[in-house]
Amino acid sequence: MLIFKTIPEIRDFVKREKSGGKTVGFVPTMGYLHQGHLSLVEKAREECGTVVVSIFVNPLQFGPREDFSQYPRDFARDSAMLGDCGVDALFHPTGEEMYNGHHNTFVEVAGVTDCLCGKSRPGHFRGVATVVTKLFNIVQPDRAYFGQKDAQQVLVIRKMARDLDMPLAVVTVPTAREPDGLAMSSRNVYLTPDQREKAPVLYKSLRAAAEAVSAGERDVNKLVGMVKQVINNTEGAVMDYVEIRSLPDLDEKEWLDLPSLMALAVRFGKTRLIDNIVLGE
Repeated sequence: MLIFKTIPEIRDFVKREKSGGKTVGFVPTMGYLHQGHLSLVEKAREECGTVVVSIFVNPLQFGPREDFSQYPRDFARDSAMLGDCGVDALFHPTGEEMYNGHHNTFVEVAGVTDCLCGKSRPGHFRGVATVVTKLFNIVQPDRAYFGQKDAQQVLVIRKMARDLDMPLAVVTVPTAREPDGLAMSSRNVYLTPDQREKAPVLYKSLRAAAEAVSAGERDVNKLVGMVKQVINNTEGAVMDYVEIRSLPDLDEKEWLDLPSLMALAVRFGKTRLIDNIVLGE
């Protein structure tokens, strides 16, 4: 696996691969990889002749009271994992390489960023859209891979790519989960043993709502109330939000249209976890 730290280097590599007729798959990450990330790499490996992964902890998507400086980092571990998965190139730029100290241009996607994590983390998706636009421009992949766990992020990136006529396909890969249902996340390492034991309640509550939908329930308020009750009865769990939104526009509904996205964010101490399920999928 080749490792590149500068924009000209990775651009030259991709240009050579494409000139040889290869399709380029791209997996952007912030590192501290887990099986969820590797499932994206595996999908890219299946579908593309060349696989590029980036590791860059993007400061623009962290709020002033969020965990940028504490975000887990282990480049040696990550690069070994990616090498074992058959990744062809790893792009690992510095903050200076990406933003050069004079960065004043940002990308904002309206509408789908007004709710869910966009509402509770102002500015987050501006940071996401900006860095992903830059990475797409730098790598120029044919296909880019994202996990369903970050469902709103995927919808934002899809809309951005469509609205800006970016010549690539955005591919969604199902959420990777632990055996007890907890969605894999780099932030899971922050959980105490007691919090980790309770954290699967997120997926448990979503599954209960999905079962109610399968049984015929369509009242959004009732479905949301079911999930809130489960979370609120879990010691140490603090609800940030739980909402049901239409797909793909994330409009608010009182009566369920299928399919719809049910998403939530819950805090255990300082650790904020998200999860979602597509109702009626």
